[in-house]
Amino acid sequence: MKRLEERPEIYLATTARMLVAEGMFEAAKLLKSAEISVDETGFDNWNGGTRIWTIYLNIEPETYAQLGSEREVIQEQIEKRLKPIVEQFTDDWFSVVLAPKTSIEPEWREQQDQISAVTRRNIIDGLKIDQIQWNGRLDDVEFLARIFDLEAMPSHDGRFETASRDIWQHRINNFDWDDDWIYGDRRFNLISGPSDTFLRFLCEVVHPVVRPDRNETLKLVSQFNDQLRREGWELVEVEKIAGRPRFEPRQIRHSGGRSVSRARTVADALDASWMHKEIERVENAIETDPALAIGTAKDLVESCCKSILERRNITPPKSADLPKLTKMVTTELRLVPDGISDQAKGAETIKLILRNLSALTQYLAELRGLYGSGHGRDGKYRGLQPRHARLAVGTAVAFIDFITATYRKQTDGED
Repeated sequence: MKRLEERPEIYLATTARMLVAEGMFEAAKLLKSAEISVDETGFDNWNGGTRIWTIYLNIEPETYAQLGSEREVIQEQIEKRLKPIVEQFTDDWFSVVLAPKTSIEPEWREQQDQISAVTRRNIIDGLKIDQIQWNGRLDDVEFLARIFDLEAMPSHDGRFETASRDIWQHRINNFDWDDDWIYGDRRFNLISGPSDTFLRFLCEVVHPVVRPDRNETLKLVSQFNDQLRREGWELVEVEKIAGRPRFEPRQIRHSGGRSVSRARTVADALDASWMHKEIERVENAIETDPALAIGTAKDLVESCCKSILERRNITPPKSADLPKLTKMVTTELRLVPDGISDQAKGAETIKLILRNLSALTQYLAELRGLYGSGHGRDGKYRGLQPRHARLAVGTAVAFIDFITATYRKQTDGED
């Protein structure tokens, strides 16, 4: 086991290849990016003495926190594949533990809700790739004056006292600065300055006065939000000006985060990679498109049911709807109320819960039909709100979490 302590990559590189081969890409990605340390954490006197080792995979704190309850699944996936590799060389025991990296960052006490430089660069790079003129139909001075007090900011040109005159000279009069000069100018510090300044800059980029083309604005906002949501922010419409949307930044409160985290755990437990796309769609749509979230929650239940049935070598009819699928799964997993003895404590309550388990998915299908995505609406249609989407998603996740846990328990028992 000394070799594992000194050169763990010998074993872990093979583990990563096995994870990729089995489609466990998230576990493989984390393993490859982790800082690895191996500590002897115990000793057992049985059978002449067995050393106990812990392999720590240290990952970024943000990544560790976002994994939530998925950490246990990923640890299990890595450990299960590492075991047959290590057992070729030693009888020692070991375990795999994901842990956050520890470091002291300068001024960490002052850092609150900061948008990372990586996310800012991604957004700016996107603007450059698509050749989007950040100031739209305004000139540089007009645009920046909406955010900054240019008369109070210094000039880089010794002939002028203020940033306003400096920018006018080089962008309007001489036009000898390139179009993207703003991103590298330290006076505005868009990459490492305050987050609220950067967010305000983005809101002005898509302001109706700056960019009156509604379709272009909505496309840019979608691209911005794809990056910002990773940092817990998004741009949301707050009003209309001349029929065009005006946006402001809003911090995301992940009230649906726990449900989404549980859904990811289910997907990993079933090795159902196709469920991850539906989970990501749900997560992004809860606040911004409740109808899509409701429709996708129903699809998530269908995917889970089909995955479990497939693992039990059962092929449902192509015409099977959601209630039919859930009935097949609950029957296969012996979740029918008749399986509970009347003498069991709380038997009647348990029976009621199980009777309603399948009914939940029926209600979800009906809700999707009434308000979910995929259906045309008339001009009087009024959609549901995010709280309704969270209810639908929470219902879906409660169902798939329970049936998956039951499936795994039965499978482990059979093995």
